[in-house]
Amino acid sequence: MEEVADQSLFSYGTLQDPSVQIATFGRLLTGQRDALAGWRIATVQIRDPDVLATSGMAEHLALVPDAEAPAVHGAVFLLTRAELAAADVYESEHYRREWIRLVSGRHAWVYVKA
Repeated sequence: MEEVADQSLFSYGTLQDPSVQIATFGRLLTGQRDALAGWRIATVQIRDPDVLATSGMAEHLALVPDAEAPAVHGAVFLLTRAELAAADVYESEHYRREWIRLVSGRHAWVYVKA
């Protein structure tokens, strides 16, 4: 039985990149535009060689709480539980995953700065 893609994940960074999607999930994702309020974008320095090889970038975006910041725009992707676990590995120790309400009113997993 094929696993169902029923896990919503909001991406504002490298998981929107087609090459990162292929390397991480083995497929291209189709997303819906959305936004997240109450957070602002910061950066983290990536040292994990696997993540560096996948993204090609040493600096990644990360979210930190900020009630005054403008909304962060991105895309919501539907993943399987196995794909969500693969995203956890890709996002590494710099992030934690939170279940957050988006501007549209829907909820999704979001990786924020650890």
